[in-house]
Amino acid sequence: MDWLKAILLTALFSATVVNLNTEAFAADRGSCRRGERLQIQDLDMRPDPVVEGQHVRAWRLNLRFDGRGECTTNLYVREGNNIVGTLRNFAIHTGTNEIEVPAIDSFRFRGRETCFNVQVDLEGSKRAVDAERRFCATQRTVWSMRAPEDRNARK
Repeated sequence: MDWLKAILLTALFSATVVNLNTEAFAADRGSCRRGERLQIQDLDMRPDPVVEGQHVRAWRLNLRFDGRGECTTNLYVREGNNIVGTLRNFAIHTGTNEIEVPAIDSFRFRGRETCFNVQVDLEGSKRAVDAERRFCATQRTVWSMRAPEDRNARK
């Protein structure tokens, strides 16, 4: 009979520990909060370059997250007041995240230079993410976001 009590106590203790670990993990992976450090390290488009009449398929960005654990958020690539790419319920983890955001089909380049920024949903409100530099596409014969020194290196 003592062995039965030992098995029941072990099972009860194990269930309690598993439940506590699940709750701790769920707390680490909530929605992203204000005050957590986010930074865009790079933003590119696919394909690059884009010829006249061609669509941008996706935006590729490197996002650095210095928070703890993971958090889930919505990402928006914007050109001025226009949303040109959206990714919903993306789980951001600590460190650098390589993310591909689907482009909006109706987006078209205009003017000689078009600049972009990224926003995230923090506690229900959109906030621009800090960036190391400006991310702009310029038109020469084609639209490109590559830096001038990279244009000849990537063929």
